[in-house]
Amino acid sequence: MAVYLSLWWMWICIALALGVIELLVPGFIFLGFAIGALLMAAIVAIFAGISVPALLALFAILSLIAWIALRMGFRKQSSGARIVTRDINEG
Repeated sequence: MAVYLSLWWMWICIALALGVIELLVPGFIFLGFAIGALLMAAIVAIFAGISVPALLALFAILSLIAWIALRMGFRKQSSGARIVTRDINEG
């Protein structure tokens, strides 16, 4: 039981490590994993008796959902560049 009580701290440490890796290697690849690890810390803190294979499967699912949400959220942002369709020198 003592292992399960400290398990949520390990998920927070994993999330912080993945966040630092995301800062070093930008591209929103590791940010989805970091969000998944933070969600896992909350789940493990609430439901302490989950087996390790179930935890890893849930981490993979939550990370995939977070990564898809990030991709959809950042896809809607534009760079702010204006597209020129007409030359100003034309009459």
